[in-house]
Amino acid sequence: MLSAHSAALLHVLFVVAIVAEAMTAAVSAGRRSMDWVGVCLLGCVTALGGGSARDILLGHYPLTWVQNPYYLLITVAAAFTTILTARLMHHLRRLFLFLDAVGLVVFTVIGCNVAMEMGLPLVVVAASGLITGCVGGVLRDILCNDIPLLFQSELYATVSMVTAAIYVGGLRAEMGHDLIMGIAMVAGLTLRLLALRFSWGMPKFVYTRDEH
Repeated sequence: MLSAHSAALLHVLFVVAIVAEAMTAAVSAGRRSMDWVGVCLLGCVTALGGGSARDILLGHYPLTWVQNPYYLLITVAAAFTTILTARLMHHLRRLFLFLDAVGLVVFTVIGCNVAMEMGLPLVVVAASGLITGCVGGVLRDILCNDIPLLFQSELYATVSMVTAAIYVGGLRAEMGHDLIMGIAMVAGLTLRLLALRFSWGMPKFVYTRDEH
């Protein structure tokens, strides 16, 4: 199991991640000219939607934000702060891309841990990490009427899968929990940042033939 130090670090990173996700969602809401309530709701859905989807699918109750209502307050405050500081957002784009990458790997590891604590099979553990890491962004894109980033060629879901695979594989090999958590998160974060830097992506499936 995680040490007290690693659990505390993971919690801090989780809070940083939901703040970043809520703020980036607020920017997306602003591009769609949503009202202030819509901005705050989209921030909450994006930041907490992946964990909520995971908990519902796995029957893990209460939901994270129900058990810890202050997460809702944090995400609402982050989204509302974005409204007030919108003029500065474009200067912080690189920072938010980095924090989004951090959030992806942190959410993935947390999702894996939830499934492991429930004693579920390793395949389900990895799927739980993927759902936690990616579904919030899918919900954001759908509500903003965009093609979800998850379904494009950009390395996003792949990063989550790699992080989960390293984490679950390391635990299967009986490596130290804290050690493999650090390795998985660093590997996932590095892959995501390299993908952003060099525009790496998965092969696309293009089918244009008209059968009619």
